[in-house]
Amino acid sequence: MLFALPVLLVFLVFSWGPIVKGLVMSLQQTNLIDPVKWVGLENFRYVLSDPAVGQASLNTLWFTLLALLFGFPVPLLLAMFLSELRGRSWLYSTLAYLPVITPPVVAILLWRFFYDPSPGGMFNSILGSVGLGPFLWLDSPSSAMPSIVLEATWAGAGNAVIIYLAALTSVRTDLYEAAELDGAGVVRRVWHVMLPHLRSVLLLMLLLQIIGTMQLFTEPLLFTGGGPQGATTTILLLIYNYAFVNGDYGAATALSVLLALALAVVSAVFQLATRGWSTE
Repeated sequence: MLFALPVLLVFLVFSWGPIVKGLVMSLQQTNLIDPVKWVGLENFRYVLSDPAVGQASLNTLWFTLLALLFGFPVPLLLAMFLSELRGRSWLYSTLAYLPVITPPVVAILLWRFFYDPSPGGMFNSILGSVGLGPFLWLDSPSSAMPSIVLEATWAGAGNAVIIYLAALTSVRTDLYEAAELDGAGVVRRVWHVMLPHLRSVLLLMLLLQIIGTMQLFTEPLLFTGGGPQGATTTILLLIYNYAFVNGDYGAATALSVLLALALAVVSAVFQLATRGWSTE
């Protein structure tokens, strides 16, 4: 305990310290310059009555749904494909992880160039060669969020791929061989051998992706600034606007506390609902 004490102190000061200060600030009216005024739960009432919070919540849930439908299976399928490669599998694994080490701002600026809505934009030029487009991509309320999902999937898939590749090494090869001798095809081997052994990893990655996607911030800030017509304003972006645009740090921390409580409830429900699945 004495050996661990310095680490515990650092953790308390730099991790729990800001959390406690945020809880206190959510009960105050402050812009970090003028004298602090205690307002109790008024910040929470203001946030819950703000129509922008409802729109931001729907946008965040929409992104989370799209990210789970498209972004969750892609890393798993890619890891399964890479696990079957021989010889230069290390090269393909490196290429799959490369987007993760690309600075997010650089990646987003690069994708903004790809999403140029003019007919000469990269994606529009490619699609135009087969008679499609041009598309507005980030400039249309209907396509802005799916466009962000596409970039976010590309940028974050590498982490999940490496984790799945490590998990796949724990599946015994003799199980695949036995299934193949029993006449099981590729799909049945994946469904009855591979996925059951990855169940606990899949559940953990699913929970982490839900938590991560509900805290989307960088992409809408740099891609669209929350537009067009508020279609990509997420909860974290609204918190940013409360604090650094409106100067209302009390409302910003109140919304942060509400988001943390919502994620805690989602995590608890998810753990209770899936508690027996990973050990079945």
